[in-house]
Amino acid sequence: MKIIFAGTPEFAVPALSSLIAAGHDIVMVLTQPDRPAGRGMQLKASPVKKLALQHALNVFQPASLKPSEVQYQIAAVNADVMIVAAYGLIIPTYVLNLPKFGCYNIHASLLPRWRGAAPIHRALLAGDAETGVTIMEVVPTLDAGAMVSKGLVPITDTDTTQTLHDALSIIGAELTVQAMQTLSVKGVLSATTQDESLVTYAHKLDKAESAIKWGKTAVEISRQVRGFNPFPVATAQFRGETCRIWFATVLSQTSTLNQMSISAKGEIIALGANIQVACGSDVLAIHELQMPGGKRQTAQQFAQGQHVKLGEFFS
Repeated sequence: MKIIFAGTPEFAVPALSSLIAAGHDIVMVLTQPDRPAGRGMQLKASPVKKLALQHALNVFQPASLKPSEVQYQIAAVNADVMIVAAYGLIIPTYVLNLPKFGCYNIHASLLPRWRGAAPIHRALLAGDAETGVTIMEVVPTLDAGAMVSKGLVPITDTDTTQTLHDALSIIGAELTVQAMQTLSVKGVLSATTQDESLVTYAHKLDKAESAIKWGKTAVEISRQVRGFNPFPVATAQFRGETCRIWFATVLSQTSTLNQMSISAKGEIIALGANIQVACGSDVLAIHELQMPGGKRQTAQQFAQGQHVKLGEFFS
C-alpha cells in the first residue's frame, strides 16, 4: 500500500513504525513544523519526523493543508490511503478525498464516547472502567466517521494518562496494520456508523482544572492526579507555594476512620511510605510530588527534605 502518514507526537510513532515494518510504502509523512523547545528554545523536530528521517522517508511539514500548492504536493504522491494519528492540523475535504481508498484515523477512545482533543484524560477523570482505540474513517465533522475496528483497555486504579497513552498507542498501531492488510486484500474496509445518541466530547484541558479541591472525595482527587500526569500535573498549595502532585491513590476508609473523624480537609494525617491527606471523604495517599524548583520526589523523600509534620495542610 502507498500510504501518506499524518502524525506528530509520540502517540503516533508506534503506528508509523509498524506500518514501515509491515512493508508498506510510506510515500509521504505529514507532521507539524518544528517548534521551539527547551531552555534555548531551539527548533525541535516532532517524534514522528525523527522516526521518518531515520528511515529516509519523504517528510512534509506545512503549517496548513489549505493552500493549493500544499494540496498539489500531497496529490502528487498518488497515495492509496492516508493514516492519521494525532496530527494536529485540520485536513480539508479535498485532501481527505485524494487517496484512492480514503483516510483513516487512530482515535484514542471507544467512539462515540470521547470525541475531541483529550479523550484519554477525560476517560480517566470521568472514572470510566475502560477505554480503547477506534480506527475510523475521517470525515469533515470532528471524530464522527464510521468505525472500522476497536481495541479495549481496562482502566485500573493506578493508571495515569501516560500509562494509558502508551498502551493505546501500541494497540492503535496493531489495529492499523490489521486494517491495512485487510484493505490491501479486499480493497474495502467494512465500517459501522456511530450512534449519535451516545456521543460525549473530550474537551481540551484547561490548566485551571489542575488545582486540587480537598473537599472532593479521595476517589475524585486521585483521578484528577492520575489524569493530569504527565500534563499539566495536578497542583496543591503547601506552605504558600504551588506543589505538583504527580501520583496518588485512595486509601480505604476503614484504615483511617478515627483520624478522619477529627481531621480537616487537606490535613496531613499520616506520614510514611506515602503522605496521607484527609479529603471530603476517605483519604488520599500521595506517592510522588514536587516543590517549585525542586525535583520530582517520592513522598518519603519529600517529607524528610521538607521536614513535613503531622497536622500541616495542603490547600
